[in-house]
Amino acid sequence: MNIGQAATATGITAKMIRYYESINLIPPGRRSDSGYRIYGDNDLHALRFVKRARTLGFSLEQIRELLSLWQNKERASADVKTIAMGHVAQLNQRIAELTEMRDTLQTLASCCHGDNRPDCPILQSLAD
Repeated sequence: MNIGQAATATGITAKMIRYYESINLIPPGRRSDSGYRIYGDNDLHALRFVKRARTLGFSLEQIRELLSLWQNKERASADVKTIAMGHVAQLNQRIAELTEMRDTLQTLASCCHGDNRPDCPILQSLAD
């Protein structure tokens, strides 16, 4: 199948497939005699793996490591778990930061009268 078909089958744009090849995240597609990329079932499986990992928020470097472990049948599952749990820790940190930002903004907004007066605690807090 060509790159357009592979893109449709995996939900990854042709541009992103080319990018993943250019950074050696996935091996380049084989080439037909006329120079077009050709993708097989294994290629599609790897692309779906990348898509799912991206959906879960893994970085490209983490995906590179996970792909390597996935392809290594002698891997230790502990290595995979270490990457996953490191990502969970990063997500928890982001959630804590976002929660703090939301709470701060909620407090500031509740202090603002939201009327025609010029004084605004939100702007005053940003200016401090």
